[in-house]
Amino acid sequence: MKPGIDAHPRTPQPAGTDDRHCDELLTALAAFRRSAPLLHRWGGTLAQALGSGARLLVAGNGGSAAQAQHLTAELVGRYRDDRPAYSALALHADTSSTTAIANDYGVQEVFARQVRAHGRAGDVLMLLSTSGASANLLAAAEQARGAGMAVWALTGPAPNPLEAVCDEALCVDAPVSATVQELHLVAVHMLCESFDRAVELTAGPAAVVEAPPADTGLTGTEAGRACDTPRLCAIFAPPVRLMGA
Repeated sequence: MKPGIDAHPRTPQPAGTDDRHCDELLTALAAFRRSAPLLHRWGGTLAQALGSGARLLVAGNGGSAAQAQHLTAELVGRYRDDRPAYSALALHADTSSTTAIANDYGVQEVFARQVRAHGRAGDVLMLLSTSGASANLLAAAEQARGAGMAVWALTGPAPNPLEAVCDEALCVDAPVSATVQELHLVAVHMLCESFDRAVELTAGPAAVVEAPPADTGLTGTEAGRACDTPRLCAIFAPPVRLMGA
């Protein structure tokens, strides 16, 4: 026996304990797969909204706050391939605002007051909660709906209070909070994938500028810029043709 390695063996675990978590996740995942069309639609709707100048606000408590912030990181940064940055704010991440609001107005108002400050009609609010019963998220949902925002939620099993006050909700049917949070992360990634696909389809193929006629003395790029002015385009006959624009 080597000192420090086998001198203090671990207490044996009951059979099946290590596998129970995975079994619960697999069971919940089977039902969760039916949520794919909803996440696909959310991704397309969000791409259209953010691409038009709207913003996404998200909030959650505890582990759900981490999942919500994961979503904003993927949108402001990137999910897989490079693309433009989009406006997404995690309301719980501003510790100075949340603690000041909690101190002055109560914990129930920490998100609602920030929605009142940042939210505009056409924006989207997404709320994450394993219980679907957090008072501060319910208050934020009511505030957002009054402001003309779309309100979505990722929750635990339905029915729950948050599902009832949101426009749409994806409710994970799992009895354990950890499993709900794990599938919320899957939902975040699926939403981001659908978002990126919608952005790519909207952008279309990049324009390719052909070389201009030899007698213009301009490069393809210069001629393309010159043709932004109708008078100059008339000079360079035949006009420069944009392929794939």
